[in-house]
Amino acid sequence: MDILLVEDDVILAKGLIYSLKQNMFNVIHKKYISDAISFLSANKINLIILDISLPDGNGFDLYENYIKKQHIPTIFLTAKDDEDDIVKGLELGADDYITKPFSTKELVARINKIFKKKNSIIQVKNIKFDLDRMVVYRDNNILQFTSLELKILHLLFFNINKVVTRNDIIDKIWEWTGNDVNDNTVTVYLKRIREKLITDIIITIKGVGYRIDEK
Repeated sequence: MDILLVEDDVILAKGLIYSLKQNMFNVIHKKYISDAISFLSANKINLIILDISLPDGNGFDLYENYIKKQHIPTIFLTAKDDEDDIVKGLELGADDYITKPFSTKELVARINKIFKKKNSIIQVKNIKFDLDRMVVYRDNNILQFTSLELKILHLLFFNINKVVTRNDIIDKIWEWTGNDVNDNTVTVYLKRIREKLITDIIITIKGVGYRIDEK
C-alpha cells in the first residue's frame, strides 16, 4: 500500500516513515502543498496522511480543493486536540483524524481500519455497494432492491472484474430460495436490477454471463 505523508516536521516525518515501512507500507513524504499536488497529479496513492498546518497553506484547503475530488482516503494530523479542527476535517469528508502526539501503533490501526472499510465498499461509476452492510447507493442515495435482487448484485460485485456465468446465478438462486429457475428467470432479474441501477455497469457476455468492471 502506498501512503503519501504531507508533513513539514522532518523529525516527525522520518519517525513515521520508518515505523510505517516496518508495517509494510510504502511511504512518500512531501513537506509542501505544491509538492503534494505535483506528486498526486502524476501518481496514484492509496491513502494520505495530511498535516493541517503546512508552510505554504493548510491541509483543509488541499483536501477540499484537490484530494476530495480524487476520492483518496485521508487522515488529518492535528497539532492539538482542537474540536473545531476535528469537526471541520470530518465535515469535509476526511476518513479519520489523529492528534499529536500519537503512537505509531494507533496510527497503523487507523490506517488498517480505513483499508478494511475501503475494501468492503466497491464503487463503479456512480454506483457504490457496501458489501458488509449489503447497501447499494447511486450518487449517495440508497437504492431499494428485493432480497434476491440484492444477492444477485452482491454476487456480481463480489466477483468484480470476473464473469459470473448464468449457470452460477441459477445455482445460487436455487441455493438461496430452493426454487428451480431457468435462463428466462435470470434474464428477468438482471433486467429489473439494471432498471433500478439506471447506470449501465453490468456487462453482458453473450452466451456466458455477466460482469461488472471496476473503473
